[in-house]
Amino acid sequence: MDKRKKILIIRLSALGDVAMTVPVIYSLAKQYPHLDVHVLTRPFFANLFVDKPDNVKVIEADFKSRFKGITGMLRLLRELGKYKFDCVADFHNVLRSWVVDAFFLIKGIPVKMVDKQRRGRKDVVKRHVKQANFINRYLDVLAKLGFAVSLDFGSVFHDGSTESPVSIEHPAVGIAPFARYSTKTYPLDKMLEVAKALEREGFYVYLFGGKNEAETLAGWQSVMSRCRSLAGEFRLYDELAIISNLDVMVTMDSANQHLASMVGTKAVTVWGGTTPICGFLGFGQDEDNAVCLGLPCQPCSIAGGAKCRLGHLKCLNGIAPEMIVEKVKAVLLRDNKKVL
Repeated sequence: MDKRKKILIIRLSALGDVAMTVPVIYSLAKQYPHLDVHVLTRPFFANLFVDKPDNVKVIEADFKSRFKGITGMLRLLRELGKYKFDCVADFHNVLRSWVVDAFFLIKGIPVKMVDKQRRGRKDVVKRHVKQANFINRYLDVLAKLGFAVSLDFGSVFHDGSTESPVSIEHPAVGIAPFARYSTKTYPLDKMLEVAKALEREGFYVYLFGGKNEAETLAGWQSVMSRCRSLAGEFRLYDELAIISNLDVMVTMDSANQHLASMVGTKAVTVWGGTTPICGFLGFGQDEDNAVCLGLPCQPCSIAGGAKCRLGHLKCLNGIAPEMIVEKVKAVLLRDNKKVL
């Protein structure tokens, strides 16, 4: 029998970006059962690798403690060297991953990096030239290392979903109204209108957010009868379990669309300063389900920004709540799910 080979895949952050690697990594592991796949990421993001294939191992790199600073990086390199990897796939392509890349290149080990198409970003913003989705870019990295992968992924849960820690009533729609940047966040007062309209249409609404957002979402829950806020209550695994039991998820261009992708739940995505041409549409998500006005000033950046350069944020302010509601209803009708 041939010697088992080992590959190191590097993706250190952020939540949504690491989540996008999961369909690729699980497909790789499934199609190459004699390949040991090691994923280097931060401890919290290791929680994304739910029910992973037996040949997938996660190496947690805590840069705030054990691997902090120069001495910590040297310690990490020594530990990685013990694995005797046959090749390295750098899915991150940033300074910290370059240090790891250089360490293995010096040893004569093949390293390939994801193409972030940095030079083409101005073309995206100024001329609306579509960038390749990051899922395909990750596949390109693996192909260059000799591992041609066809995507074979439905959900991190083997049966497509798993038992939810809360009782889900249907038709169930999740709403994750927050994003890192204001240029990617639909106005909260309008998203509350969306939630209320969906409730009037007969949906049960489940709200997602972090601990810092729990108070806001609790306020939404208090003015609705078929709504529950889950913000800050559950660990990541449980949130994934809940999302897997929803009929549809409403998200920004944020990590939540990629969490939905990890469990095979359709997402209606709302776009502002970024658009699907930036390359971050979630795996298995349909661009037809994206709510995007397509203004001449869209996109204004690849990953979002603190404020609208033109000061009007028409890309988001111009989206009527009814547009999102109708898109949700259309998704469920397309999937032959009941709408009251």
